[in-house]
Amino acid sequence: MSWWRVLSSLRCGVIVLCSVVLSACISATPRHATPVEITAALNLQVEESPPATPVPSAVSAPLPAITEQPQQYQDLWQYIAANLSFDITPNARLQKRVAWYLSQPNYLLSVNERAAPYLYHIVKKVEQRKLPMELVLLPFVESDFRPTARSSQGAVGVWQLVDATAYHFGLKSNDWYDGRQDVLAATDAALDYLQYLRQRFKGNWLHALAAYNSGEGRVKAAIRYNQKHSLSSHFWHLKLPRETADYVPKLLALSYLLQHPQTGLQRPSLANEAQTTVLDVGQPFNFGILAALLNIDKQRLHQLNPGYLRHQSPSNGPFKALLPMDQQQLFATDFYRRQFSTHYQVKLNDTLYGIARRHNTSVAQLKQLNNKTRDLIRVGETLLIHRAHAKDDLTVDYEISPYLQQQRPAKVATYEKHHVIQDGDSLWAISRQYQVPMKDLLDWNQLTTQSLLSPGDTLLLHLPVEAPPTPPAGAAAGAAKDYLNELKTLVKPKSDP
Repeated sequence: MSWWRVLSSLRCGVIVLCSVVLSACISATPRHATPVEITAALNLQVEESPPATPVPSAVSAPLPAITEQPQQYQDLWQYIAANLSFDITPNARLQKRVAWYLSQPNYLLSVNERAAPYLYHIVKKVEQRKLPMELVLLPFVESDFRPTARSSQGAVGVWQLVDATAYHFGLKSNDWYDGRQDVLAATDAALDYLQYLRQRFKGNWLHALAAYNSGEGRVKAAIRYNQKHSLSSHFWHLKLPRETADYVPKLLALSYLLQHPQTGLQRPSLANEAQTTVLDVGQPFNFGILAALLNIDKQRLHQLNPGYLRHQSPSNGPFKALLPMDQQQLFATDFYRRQFSTHYQVKLNDTLYGIARRHNTSVAQLKQLNNKTRDLIRVGETLLIHRAHAKDDLTVDYEISPYLQQQRPAKVATYEKHHVIQDGDSLWAISRQYQVPMKDLLDWNQLTTQSLLSPGDTLLLHLPVEAPPTPPAGAAAGAAKDYLNELKTLVKPKSDP
């Protein structure tokens, strides 16, 4: 075939293609010809291009995923409220507790003053265990966050732990130290106990919380009773002691009001950062010496550490002290640098990460201790490294002077007095009449402030024995009797007024 015939054939193909394209332009749904269609129309043998990726329609195309950044809370109470998660079922008992809180809208403001040094640490402990944030509120429900609170049943501290439970979960208790009054140590024990109860009640937190208040056996018995009588075993349907029946609603009401501040309960404001720092002194210490070395108030140090019952820590521990300063302030003290750090000279190829890892610390702490804002270090530079080593004796020998020796409160000899209740008597009037603390009167008779008195009932009191008269001058020394020693069997523990 001659070249002009080939050219004529190509011209015919182009004309046909143009007709097709023009026809497509006139149609109702315009469409552009693809390179493959053009090549086929020209009848040319070329390598086929890969098909274009189809563009999804606007209707079916999924929206791009948006990664939401976690909200940063500058206020700790806002952070707590935002992370509360329990489902709250409206009912009369819950409404009653809500009304109780709203009747004293400044409740949290006053209790927050006692909680402030500890609350951030408790939140972190709950989060580390992946437990519900509601557990942070338990010390408020249990004790109004009073570290030395003591119930008539012998429960002690902000978490109201009885002696047997505290012992079982590792808290020490002796003449020098009561772990139930050590807020952070008691927090660890209480959370261990709550995790145990959650497991025993198959993940049901309302049952676990009820058991924390009244005992595992009592709640299980209530559940078995309802199951036996084909009744619901949900917490709201269990027959429990009045205190326990009100206990869980009190917690849920506080949770609800924190999440809805517009209802009227005043929510405190507290910086979302640690206000105090735990220091493991690593050896017995005296509060006066430790306070002087850290340049902090001794009384404040005692207030923050109510678990220690004397001026010194026990000789066999624990040795941890909660300090009224943040970590950076602690690292800056001469005492910490002398007692808890050593020197390290930077070598070639050293990095802050490598140094921190070798010395079992973190880069952040390493930078804080050396006042660094960047990760740059120089060969030959001297760094302070965390390492506890006792250089100073932090105790006082109280036996060297009778003026320094700790004075134990003398026990008071008492005798039993029975008071028969008359018309018009009240617990308050009786406590004033006999000049005894109301708490002792309640403890001696296993009563509460809401207990009703009936005429004819008898109250038991332990009243102090009057001191014996001074023997007359010249009396034989052997004739004098130690009257208090004769009454040892009458000595009973007595709380402070």
